Amino acid sequence: MKLIRFRHLGSVHAGVVTSAGIVPVPEINARRGASVPDCPLGIIQSGDTSALADTRDCGVIPFGDVTPLLPYEVPPKIWCIGLNYKSHAADINAVQPEEPGSFMKPASCMMQPDTEIVLPPRDVTDDVDAEGELGVIIGKSCRFVPAENVKDVIFGYTTTLDLTALDVLRKNPRYLTRSKSIDTFFSFGPVIVTADEVADVNGLEVITEHNDGICSRDFVYNMHHRPYELVRYHSDFFTLHPGDLISTGCPKGARIKPGDRVRSRIDGVGTLSARVTQGERHARIG
Repeated sequence: MKLIRFRHLGSVHAGVVTSAGIVPVPEINARRGASVPDCPLGIIQSGDTSALADTRDCGVIPFGDVTPLLPYEVPPKIWCIGLNYKSHAADINAVQPEEPGSFMKPASCMMQPDTEIVLPPRDVTDDVDAEGELGVIIGKSCRFVPAENVKDVIFGYTTTLDLTALDVLRKNPRYLTRSKSIDTFFSFGPVIVTADEVADVNGLEVITEHNDGICSRDFVYNMHHRPYELVRYHSDFFTLHPGDLISTGCPKGARIKPGDRVRSRIDGVGTLSARVTQGERHARIG
């Protein structure tokens, strides 16, 4: 099953993606007498997608008639994994850590799918890369998850775009969170694919496209820490909650400038695009 959140005729709904288009959750509820939450985060937190499995005889909205949105705008937690591919560490002259290079990102840095990455003024940063990644969506509250049970706590997968101000990071590795948290420096979705749709997550290929070409591509099985291990490892330190997102790392980021376009693509999961624009310094208070 593929879930999406979208805007149509001024209203925002969750829906199921089918080959014919999008079936809105309110339509399914009306047809089946169900009460499924009308947002992907609520669906994840409910732990039950059974009512969404049958979309026969339901009204379908064509893809071209909707605006895809972030699946939800405030994930409980956003964890990202740095330098999880050897090629990315080599690209920025960094040492690949033995343990997962984990860091958090605030919800304030998120942008909507297929909109704009707004680069900050050049005196803030003048060297930014964009990284297409695989995102893991947690489906159950969990702590100290045994390796053999990790599959049971994953709701699904999505595509992410994670950006870095590399010149800020070069000043001091302790500035990692700052370099990653600038406005419009993260996005995910617009589609979440439930875990049962992905037969072998380690066989997925993670691709970052830059303008008319491919910047990088590599398979999940080449990650230093694969998705199941990332979930198990992080559950040792804190409780994971439904809707938590772990962005698992990029083979190599694309250096971007105004006018560029970047896209994260994972066949079998989805695509996530953004245009690049140059922002200016405008004071805003309130």
